[in-house]
Amino acid sequence: MADAEAASSSSDHQEIQEVEDKTDEFAEPESKRRKVLKRTDGNPEKLEQRLGGILCCAVCLDLPKAAVYQCTNGHLMCAGCFTHVLADARLRDEIATCPNCRIEISKTSASRNLAVEKAVSELPSECQFCGKEFPRNTLERHEESLCEERITNCKYSRIGCPWRGPFHEESSHEATCTHPHRSGAEVMDALQDIDQKREEEKRLYDSIFDLLSCEKISFQDLQMKPYRTDEFVHKLFYETSRFSALNNQWVVKARINNSQRDPTQSSERDMTYQLILKTKTACPLTTHFLILRGPFGDMKVSPKIHKFEFTDQENESPYVQLPLPDTAECNRLLAAKAINFRLIMFVMSK
Repeated sequence: MADAEAASSSSDHQEIQEVEDKTDEFAEPESKRRKVLKRTDGNPEKLEQRLGGILCCAVCLDLPKAAVYQCTNGHLMCAGCFTHVLADARLRDEIATCPNCRIEISKTSASRNLAVEKAVSELPSECQFCGKEFPRNTLERHEESLCEERITNCKYSRIGCPWRGPFHEESSHEATCTHPHRSGAEVMDALQDIDQKREEEKRLYDSIFDLLSCEKISFQDLQMKPYRTDEFVHKLFYETSRFSALNNQWVVKARINNSQRDPTQSSERDMTYQLILKTKTACPLTTHFLILRGPFGDMKVSPKIHKFEFTDQENESPYVQLPLPDTAECNRLLAAKAINFRLIMFVMSK
């Protein structure tokens, strides 16, 4: 009887051990359990940091600084990346798609997410000078005019002082700056640089006023649309419809990065354009022309005058730079369906 009881007790103990072994087999490791319950460093992640990871751009993974766009599935993109994606699709002659879900996106299908924009503007961000945190909607003003550590120039920089330093050191530097006590001959180099820049601006305005006295002046509000070349590798170019000006027919044509084989491989993008005479002319036409934003466009362009003499043999001007401020503006124009601008032409009388 004692032997039977001992055998039964041993069997029960063996079954309990097997159950415990199976429980341990499916149990989470201790390290994983700690990671789920709390951070290993003991400091819980801030709400602002968690929101930053949620509201960041799907392309650059940074928090948007201005407008926020979303695809129909809700994936977020900052304005710069959104136009870059549309511009790349235009250059490749493809349909633009969301980098997350690959659904088709366009300026009409994508929408602004105002709630995210407002939420991001309230998130804190560090000042690049003093390192303190401020809401994003006040950070720019702080860095430009309030921060004591912001970098500033000496007020005598116009006469050659090279000092740059924190704002709170500006007054002490200016009290001991030697440039106010220099002779006129010593500050002439700095003044000549200032005079040269102003002279360039004056020449531009003088040229425009001189051209306004020409006998023949024409301005046209035009629209360039995208097309593809017939080459093996189809390249993107822009062209206007024929338009009448100065008793002749003309066309404006533009290209990207001087017809680079694959502009999507370049981080820098620009546009050049040319003016083409489509009709025959009995005598040479010495023509000045420039491109402006115009009333129907939003192109950010600086005025620059170009000159070319059109003849029956030379009816296409060389490609000249479209003076855009940066690559982002070029991408914005590429993302649009068409480019609107104003062309002003002047013909010098013989």
